[in-house]
Amino acid sequence: MIPQARAQAAIEILDQVIASALEDGPPADALVSAYFKTRRYAGSKDRRAVRELVFRAIRHSAEVPASGRAALLPLAEELFDGHGHGPVPVEEGEPRAAAGVVPGWIVPELSSLVGEAEWPALIERAPVDLRANLARTSRDAMVAHFGARPTPLSPWGLRLPSDSAVTSDPAFDGGLVEVQDEGSQLIALACDPAGQGLMIDLCAGAGGKALALAAANPAARIIACDTNKARLMKLGPRAERAGAEIEWRLLDQPREAEALVEFQGQADVVLVDAPCSGSGTWRRNPEGRWRLTADRFDRIAALQARVLDLAAPLVRPGGSLVYAVCSLLAREGRDQADAFLSRHSGFAQQDIPMDVGRLDGVGRLLTPGHDGTDGFFIARFRAT
Repeated sequence: MIPQARAQAAIEILDQVIASALEDGPPADALVSAYFKTRRYAGSKDRRAVRELVFRAIRHSAEVPASGRAALLPLAEELFDGHGHGPVPVEEGEPRAAAGVVPGWIVPELSSLVGEAEWPALIERAPVDLRANLARTSRDAMVAHFGARPTPLSPWGLRLPSDSAVTSDPAFDGGLVEVQDEGSQLIALACDPAGQGLMIDLCAGAGGKALALAAANPAARIIACDTNKARLMKLGPRAERAGAEIEWRLLDQPREAEALVEFQGQADVVLVDAPCSGSGTWRRNPEGRWRLTADRFDRIAALQARVLDLAAPLVRPGGSLVYAVCSLLAREGRDQADAFLSRHSGFAQQDIPMDVGRLDGVGRLLTPGHDGTDGFFIARFRAT
């Protein structure tokens, strides 16, 4: 494919990405893969080049562009010359996407700690972070195996360059490492897993943090819960590969409490890694800025409060509830934590067992610009 044809392919994919973002459809990665499944003539270099154009355009624009053509035009106008199968020439006054990092309506929602000087880091390409499975190996051994650098904050982590391929490596196949951002590892560390008896991961998803808890304390009983069956079913193969013993519960909305009644007042730690805006992961999923709306944000914040209220009765006296969101927005972090304490007089703020990030209300905030991790808010509460 000549450069102009690659540009046209990127425009066609971007049109699909924009439509999918507005309709909450498949992610950009899936759309890129599907596009080339029906275009076998495109070689690996063409696919890489087109993908790079697509994601450059996504990262360029905070607001949803008018079209794929408008999204790509500011980045590759020289290719809009009508040559071959390329984009037709640019017309005067044609729309083009404006550069930006944070959508305008989200700016007032950001934590006060995330100043404009930090914004570029929110959409920079993220490194590949791995977590060494300490139940089977050591971080030093995995650092040597991959030629990686240790992560600066997590004692379990190692860091590789962006786009490093690790899932075909024997160490991954053998369950010695998992792909997990350092910030996500710190959430598991905030649970202080060593010595805990019963730990419940209430919003486990595919089980990344449950696996980290199991690696840190193989003797613990760990219950992974979620309402999404497709995501939770991914935990079984992952746990088998890691050699981890993890129980799971599929929760039925809105009757989650019925499936958890046996654990009321029993858990040493309940982890609530709540559904959120994902604003802390824009560097991995920059199209997330196009998908989030004010209405959806309101629904997410209400769900976070509901899940916290569901978690509270599960914690034994003296036990801990750890709340985390991959978000940089105050309503999901500091404000949500404050609201939980105002509703639950039987809980008090508790320091997390490490000095990371920056204090943000009763919790701590990790950001790409300040900490080199995805963006996370973490708070810990003790049941009195």
